[in-house]
Amino acid sequence: MVLKAEILLPGQAVEATCLALSAPISFWGGVDPRSGEIIDARHPQRGRNVAGTVLGLPGTIGSSSASAVLLELVHTGRAPAAILVAEPDAILLLGLVVAREMGWKTPPALKLSAKAQAGLAGQRLSIAIDGAIRTATA
Repeated sequence: MVLKAEILLPGQAVEATCLALSAPISFWGGVDPRSGEIIDARHPQRGRNVAGTVLGLPGTIGSSSASAVLLELVHTGRAPAAILVAEPDAILLLGLVVAREMGWKTPPALKLSAKAQAGLAGQRLSIAIDGAIRTATA
């Protein structure tokens, strides 16, 4: 099965395990920018780490500082390998735009429904530069 995601910010092809969050998250105060760990005490995936994952975001909880947290994750090498969003979040994705302007390697960002993200949870995925998402084979 192949899913086609809408490319919001292009990037390299990616292969990584999908961490599809079951609830929206605020990056500001919800994700540790130094480690990538989810630190929001009320979040169902608290203690999980976003670094190197295909991070599925069913939604975000606003803060204009979210872009700074994502920027720091990119800078420290703790960013997700790719980001899937149910709806574009311009403030969050601004962190990737700034990181790219700084010359840092940034993960691609793609739009994919929350339902489709949930169906990918825990699977090893291969994401092509054209937005095609496949389950990776061993």
